[in-house]
Amino acid sequence: MISRDEIHQIVDDYDSLKLRIGMTASHSALDICDGAIEEGFPTVAYCKQGRHQTYAKYFKTQRTGSGRVVRGMVDKAIVMNNFNDIMGEDMQAEMRKRNVIYIPNRSMTSYSSIDDIENSFRVPMFGSRNMLRMEERTEEKDYYWILEKAGLPFPEAIESPEDIDCLSIVKLHHAQKKLERGFFTCGSYQEFEEKSSDLLSQGVIDQASLDGARIERYVIGPVFNLNFFYSPLSAEGERLELLGVDWRFESSLDGHVRLPAPQQMTLPAHQQIPEMTVVGHNTATIRESLLERAFELGEKFVDASKEHYDPGIIGPFCLQTCIDKDMNYYIYDVAPRLGGGTNVHVNVGHPYGNALWRKPMSSGRRIAMELRMAAEQDRLKEVLT
Repeated sequence: MISRDEIHQIVDDYDSLKLRIGMTASHSALDICDGAIEEGFPTVAYCKQGRHQTYAKYFKTQRTGSGRVVRGMVDKAIVMNNFNDIMGEDMQAEMRKRNVIYIPNRSMTSYSSIDDIENSFRVPMFGSRNMLRMEERTEEKDYYWILEKAGLPFPEAIESPEDIDCLSIVKLHHAQKKLERGFFTCGSYQEFEEKSSDLLSQGVIDQASLDGARIERYVIGPVFNLNFFYSPLSAEGERLELLGVDWRFESSLDGHVRLPAPQQMTLPAHQQIPEMTVVGHNTATIRESLLERAFELGEKFVDASKEHYDPGIIGPFCLQTCIDKDMNYYIYDVAPRLGGGTNVHVNVGHPYGNALWRKPMSSGRRIAMELRMAAEQDRLKEVLT
């Protein structure tokens, strides 16, 4: 792991009045760029050839002679052959020359290896570099590990397919779509065998991933992704913020549930088992009697992160939850960085973040605001790793 002292030495050479905010141009990059522009930072999007027009053309900034942005939010799009080209030494040297602060998102940790991010990416990052590895479910200390250490609720694991005795979900990677999920549900061992056999034959999953899959009890209830922010710069008691809540659109699952049951029953075999590919998000609120419990979940996660991942979580993190019929939360996934659904709040902000800060406050803007405060207070080293 690159030491914080090494990152701090790099920060010492930065011009804190000329910081630029950079990110891998996918996932939640538009939220990051929009928030940065709102707080006065230039933006640099690191794009992959063939997927760059969104940033290089359609959301490119236009500025007046005085520098005021009148359109868009991406100042510069660096187009590369592959997203992982950010790991090149020349590319990193250019980032440091341009005073780039990199904001990690899931695309960064998907297209670049965690080993490289931890050991080779010598660019200051906003957030907790040493916590990104927990998203890999193959790791011994994955997010289930910290949830257990924190005493947080999560769906009960089922050790073997033969033990399935209720509605369960099987979590594994998609065989053909690198970044997508090959999840499926089943209520018995027989159904597990039938569905897994069908998905294997269709090439949706592979045997190696199935052998290493996590099986857990399915929580029947709506999904709420809790988008938190933890500020080391704020006063004690004001550091944890719930900025907003989002939920997902999943294909082909959402298409299946829009069909009448008789129509679902007549689908051909290759369409009967829905996939759960995330294709969009929407914003939500939760009933106020559930808000305090949401904050309790966030506080416990923060405390556990400080105990097990020095210095603990910094900035945005997302607890992906289901709420059952008895109004109990269950955390089924954790993002120790900016969540994937925050683009729904671009420009207009999050409902709770807006109310807290009395102005439009998206996750992207909250990141930029923290960086601006850190630069003004000469405390950048407290929020960069």
